[in-house]
Amino acid sequence: MNSINETNSMPPGLDAPQLNWSQDDFEQRLGFKGGRYTDVNRFLAFLMGVILTLIFYLFVIYVLRSSTNAVAKDIAGMFLNHGWVPGVTTLIFLWALAILFVKTRKLAFQRKALELAAVPQQPDFVLNPTSAKAVLERIYSLVDNTSHFLLLNRIERALSNLQNIGRISDVSDILRTQAQYDEEHQSSTYTIINGFTWSIPVLGFIGTVIGLSEALGKFGKVLESSGDLGALRDSLKGVTAGLATGFETTLLALLFALIIQLMVVFMQKKEYGFLDECNDYCHAHVVSKLRLEH
Repeated sequence: MNSINETNSMPPGLDAPQLNWSQDDFEQRLGFKGGRYTDVNRFLAFLMGVILTLIFYLFVIYVLRSSTNAVAKDIAGMFLNHGWVPGVTTLIFLWALAILFVKTRKLAFQRKALELAAVPQQPDFVLNPTSAKAVLERIYSLVDNTSHFLLLNRIERALSNLQNIGRISDVSDILRTQAQYDEEHQSSTYTIINGFTWSIPVLGFIGTVIGLSEALGKFGKVLESSGDLGALRDSLKGVTAGLATGFETTLLALLFALIIQLMVVFMQKKEYGFLDECNDYCHAHVVSKLRLEH
């Protein structure tokens, strides 16, 4: 038998696969190189974040700021009147949302592999070194490349070992090891988002420091001003504006970080649920059907 890398693509001449990662993966359809399993192409996510930020700020400038509603104007002021911090915070927030959106689409595509009858479902079917070859050929006909599907890649590695070595005792160990590797890989796909969740509040605190510095600087000028009540009142407006910058940038950052964290928890629950389903599938349709040849 050839190596896994040489055989995990659909053999030529067969019918079109039921799942075609190269054509149906969300990132591939957009013309970008698709990430492994639910991992996201970083450039695509960044580009989506930039586009969403531009659209959002156009909405803020031309809709909210021009509105006659006082609340809408206040919201617009939070994004437009406090320097560069709200803009960067918004970009990172929407970048994170883009990553989570793409992951959602890619996870939905990965879940379709669970619906395939990769291993015969008959109760009396037995997996052994002989039948493993037929199952592998069946899997290769269902998808364009098994290495792009978490479930099928796991099964393919286990059955290739069974066919080549013929040691049934190794199959469960391979499936268990591969399951641990897949879980670690899935966890690593959240590294950037976890960094965003940490950096957004930091940006908010930076905005607070900037706002307080402006307020203190202007308050010093107030103390130096003459006793003219009009001049004193005008100077105090600058102080309150600096305080608003400080508190509103922090409020915005904490709100964004909270939303991202809640969405990450929800998404991780869905991904780990998918991994559990893959484990159950392998146990029910692979491990439980292993038998020694007599």
